[in-house]
Amino acid sequence: MDLFEYQARDMFAEHGVPVLDAAVADTPEEARAGAERIGGGTVVVKAQVKAGGRGKAGGVKLAHSPDEAAEKAGEILGMDIKGHTVHRVMVAQGAKIAEEYYFSVLLDRANRSLLAMASKEGGMEIEQLAVERPEALARIAVDPIDGIDEAKAREIVDAAGFDDDVKDAIADVIQKLWVVYREEDATLVEVNPLVKTEDGAIIALDGKVSLDENAGFRHPAHEALEDTAAADPLEAQAKAKGLNYVKLDGEVGIIGNGAGLVMSTLDVVAYAGEDFGGVKPANFLDIGGGASAEVMANGLHIILNDPQVKSVFVNVFGGITSCDAVADGIVQALQILGDEATKPLVVRLDGNNVIEGRRILAEANHPLVTLEDTMDGAARKAAELAAAK
Repeated sequence: MDLFEYQARDMFAEHGVPVLDAAVADTPEEARAGAERIGGGTVVVKAQVKAGGRGKAGGVKLAHSPDEAAEKAGEILGMDIKGHTVHRVMVAQGAKIAEEYYFSVLLDRANRSLLAMASKEGGMEIEQLAVERPEALARIAVDPIDGIDEAKAREIVDAAGFDDDVKDAIADVIQKLWVVYREEDATLVEVNPLVKTEDGAIIALDGKVSLDENAGFRHPAHEALEDTAAADPLEAQAKAKGLNYVKLDGEVGIIGNGAGLVMSTLDVVAYAGEDFGGVKPANFLDIGGGASAEVMANGLHIILNDPQVKSVFVNVFGGITSCDAVADGIVQALQILGDEATKPLVVRLDGNNVIEGRRILAEANHPLVTLEDTMDGAARKAAELAAAK
């Protein structure tokens, strides 16, 4: 889950990272009030969207009075920035900047480790710096157990070549940013720019934080940080029911047990769909190891309420959960859904107790259900049915 800048700023403040005073506003009047509370001097009005390049798009503006803050907020609210509509702005205290730096700590998936990156050249797009002048960006591996202590922070600032007069202060801020990363179960904590003000203070002027949703059970407060207004309604329903669901753009609804099997199912459906006018998968839905009637009904309810779905492919390999239990789940789920179930289902079962599972479905003889023996055959049938709708 990516946070808005104001949420990252608040999180930084909670962990002692130096930040400037700020207020959040949904209207020009709230922006005026926020600027007055901050002190009435120069403030920066910043669009709150989860996209880069806000400054270039006109989403970051200086204001020198509360009235001007309201005016600038009015100009920014409602803007479209890279496909994101601005519904909220942050009014932040102005700063007299002497120098701009860059720092981040992130999950380096390619190397299966954590990585800290730092540069004396902040404020610009770090991807551009990494390509054009890679030597200006220090990259230091971070052991996830040891983290960033004083010695590791010193290693980072030395590698980045920070001036001696700011090394201690930057190292201290880096250690606090590591605490944010560790304590909040983040996958990314980035500050761009980390600035030195004219009076020598080191301040996190802009922050980006991505949280690991797999650790959400340890952080009940993170639920309040979710951008529910921008969430796909079907994905929100699925999350509320504990389902691993991702909305896609195709016509064949997919239900499977196990992420690997579901990913393979997406591939075979897309491949089969090429023969039927480009039919594609409509979703990723992993019901995991349990295929009870309730779980199956919840999954089918989500998929059947997607107007793009024309057919459903249920692809299950019986392991811990046997195929007869899955078949019972499908039969009971269709009974639970009743008239809501109106789209054809293609079911492929294999694995533990598959003969009994197929017998249960054949005996039920539901008019919407088609049994197929193979994964490829089922994918082709599902694509054919979707194309015929």
